[in-house]
Amino acid sequence: MVVGALEVRLRIMGAQSLKEKRKVLKSLKDRLSRMNISIAEVDDQDKWQAATLGIALTSNDAGYVNAVMDKIQLFLAEAPDVEILDSKTEIMHI
Repeated sequence: MVVGALEVRLRIMGAQSLKEKRKVLKSLKDRLSRMNISIAEVDDQDKWQAATLGIALTSNDAGYVNAVMDKIQLFLAEAPDVEILDSKTEIMHI
């Protein structure tokens, strides 16, 4: 089994309240969840313009896990409402 984990810290552009931040994150999470991944906000819940997302994926194919993780990072890099501040990816063979 192969497990991919991605932690990504985002800057939420233009958010002036937690409500606006939640709206942007909900949209991102809804679009990303179509990739059959698990995603959750894991830090910075009380900051208007910052969010840290934890994303996980399991498969029996390491190539597939790498491809999906790359696709997620590309999607987030191209998203107009957010900027990637930091990201960490880990692929584990269990």
